Amino acid sequence: MIITSLLDTDLYKFTMMQAVLHQFPGAQVSYKFKCRTPGVLLAPYVDDIRSEIKSLCQLKFSEQELAWMRALRFIKSDFVDFLGLFRLNEKYITVNALPDGSIDIQIKGPWLHTILFEIPVLAIVNEVYFRHTQPVPDYVEGRKRLQTKIEQLQAVDLGDLKIADYGTRRRFSKPWHEEVLRVLSARLGAGPTGRFAGSSNCLFAKSLGLTPLGTMAHEYLQACQALGPRLRDSQVFGFETWAREYRGDLGIALSDVYGIEPFLRDFDMYFCKLFDGARHDSGDPFNWGERMIEHYKNNRVDPLTKTLIFSDGLTVPGTIELYQRFRGRCQLAFGIGTNLTNDLGYEPLQIVIKMVECNGQPVAKLSDTPSKNMCEDANYLAYLRQVFGIAQSADESQTTEKH
Repeated sequence: MIITSLLDTDLYKFTMMQAVLHQFPGAQVSYKFKCRTPGVLLAPYVDDIRSEIKSLCQLKFSEQELAWMRALRFIKSDFVDFLGLFRLNEKYITVNALPDGSIDIQIKGPWLHTILFEIPVLAIVNEVYFRHTQPVPDYVEGRKRLQTKIEQLQAVDLGDLKIADYGTRRRFSKPWHEEVLRVLSARLGAGPTGRFAGSSNCLFAKSLGLTPLGTMAHEYLQACQALGPRLRDSQVFGFETWAREYRGDLGIALSDVYGIEPFLRDFDMYFCKLFDGARHDSGDPFNWGERMIEHYKNNRVDPLTKTLIFSDGLTVPGTIELYQRFRGRCQLAFGIGTNLTNDLGYEPLQIVIKMVECNGQPVAKLSDTPSKNMCEDANYLAYLRQVFGIAQSADESQTTEKH
């Protein structure tokens, strides 16, 4: 089995799931899989993927795992009680091979009962693929590359720079993920005094004594397009509902579900003061950082009291460059994913599972990086643009993801 614990997922899945339990327990959703890497044939491995998902659906949370969850300050007791009864159900997920050699993965059902599929299923697809294509992994090269990253972080004056692991969904394998985290913890130091801030992965946070990290993902704000009072207010509704759930905790807002301009329009003085910061996940990170700092100043908020989190395709050199640009101007955090957990010399898979429908209505993401857009319904996408006043770039019509 690749996945041996339901904790082997990102923290934001649990923080969103708790909000779903309390705020939207009846929501029905659909997700679809997309491989952005051209020319990859996954169909030959569909039986292995199905077998791993079948095993995934047999897992339950142990009492020890539930106790760990219950100890997190922002997790409520009734949610842990629910997790004690929880199990993923195979009836909500289908995996099929397509004639062109790709695969189709669809997840449909109650949001509360499907939200935990995404991360372990992506990890399964990755590990099954690399098991077949790289049966003798070049761990020597992987360790060499990891050593280079560590030396880069140790070689220059980087003050309070810290990195975090955001790499579960695209890791080379679970054992390699664990080795990377152990080495980073030992070499960089973990926790408040080290350079390694923690991991989004709850299983390794628990087993290695790391800080679990994460707040919300795109699916939460996408679902609010169907769950809020009206579409134009869906982003505001999402932030207000999140604040009502967590009462000031987990206060990092995701900024790129509609792009930076609609985000800044909605993220007014109230939200600037209420939330602890924002996370970047598409578009030019330097421009985004400058815009956020200017936005805080314009709303009479000291940027030094707020945290900007960068998490879009980061490498260690890119992280250092961002840190040097913004150090001393705001608080900073950096989440590195694929480049930490899948850098052994092979091309990583760029795979995603995205929500495409909620309560029978299309939902969409309008990213600052057009290739990250994803929507099933062109008419809805055009309507969403009109509602939020978002112009379509010249090449965007060629890059919006559809099935």
